[in-house]
Amino acid sequence: MTETLPACPECSSAYTYEMGALLVCPECAHEWGIEEEAAETADGVITDAFGTPLADGDSVTVIKDLKVKGQSQSIKVGTKVRNIRLVDGVNGHDIDCKVDGFGPMQLKSSIVKKA
Repeated sequence: MTETLPACPECSSAYTYEMGALLVCPECAHEWGIEEEAAETADGVITDAFGTPLADGDSVTVIKDLKVKGQSQSIKVGTKVRNIRLVDGVNGHDIDCKVDGFGPMQLKSSIVKKA
């Protein structure tokens, strides 16, 4: 029984392989989680860190401190983000939003929970 692994989301290489809980591309050295791949490809539905489906206009809560490039502060656990927009982003960043005090940015659905 052979299992077909997905192509690399960075360079579209078909030579991906499993290394523990990660999928790895030997051509561009990109690594991503098997769970992330399953969450993104399951019927095209984007889910939060706990498996709850997300939709445009939802409010979410950040479940992990996030360092922001170019800022001396970080986004703290429990920060509520309103009116999200789901996008086909880069590097797994599939939520487009505005965070109060930080401005517009993209977040990964794996670090938020539906509010």
